[in-house]
Amino acid sequence: MFGSLFALLVSLLLVGLTATTGARFRPDDWYRKLRKPSWTPPDIAFPIAWGILYLLMAIAAWRIYMADDSPFRAAGLVVYGLQLLANAAWSWLFFGRKQITTALADIVLLLGLITLAIVLFANVSLLAAWLMVPYWLWVALALTLNAAILRLNNRA
Repeated sequence: MFGSLFALLVSLLLVGLTATTGARFRPDDWYRKLRKPSWTPPDIAFPIAWGILYLLMAIAAWRIYMADDSPFRAAGLVVYGLQLLANAAWSWLFFGRKQITTALADIVLLLGLITLAIVLFANVSLLAAWLMVPYWLWVALALTLNAAILRLNNRA
């Protein structure tokens, strides 16, 4: 029981560390001045959505970690870790460095890694895989928004 609780806390800590870049590099005047599509979610939607998504991600990873050892489990955890890094990089690239094109490349990579994590997780725990689907959908929306902002502002 203690090992399971500790693993969940570690999983929550890892997503919390990932979330720190989103908290550190946030929308600013530069972002507010960018042209954005009419369907851009309101600013308040982002912290609410990410809070829920990070919780779901942490639970999914915890379920995979607690599962019986297998090649899918090991590969899933590695891919999950890589997608956390790509996730953390996006806010820094987009808001911190103001590199819309580089952030777009990062989020394409991120979506691919999430897709692979879902496939690997599904071989270990269908529930864990399904817990990652809202995250995939939100990142797909964010990718589309990133691409639209790049197009509308014709910037690199």
